[in-house]
Amino acid sequence: MHVETILQAKGSAVFTVSVEASIAEAVAALNRHRIGALVVTDGDGSVAGILSERDIVRHLDADASQVLKRKVRECMTAKVITADPRASVAELMERMTQSRIRHIPIVENGELVGIVSIGDVVKRKIEQTEQEASALREYIAS
Repeated sequence: MHVETILQAKGSAVFTVSVEASIAEAVAALNRHRIGALVVTDGDGSVAGILSERDIVRHLDADASQVLKRKVRECMTAKVITADPRASVAELMERMTQSRIRHIPIVENGELVGIVSIGDVVKRKIEQTEQEASALREYIAS
């Protein structure tokens, strides 16, 4: 199974935020879309980073009263781990586990084409397991 299978099922919509947006604007977007991370884009629309709930919480510890006024570029994770749509789901799971991350932007030929969360991966793995169990039951019954 490949990442593109997950994107076909969930769609390729990606919520983004500008590097120049405030953390308050980013928090509003996270809440509005009920998501845990935003892909951060720079002036030309390319991926500049990722901003997750964890990134925001990390900065709350140092200066809670000023965090919402800060720019996204000050709090985002700039070293973004991405994947290709043809990457296997097993490879994606390994990257997420090793890097302790829950979201991976999917990039093809330098262009953002989707994002996959750990929830998307788990959902797909459960569906796959259920299909395999059903096929085994049918095989045994025949």
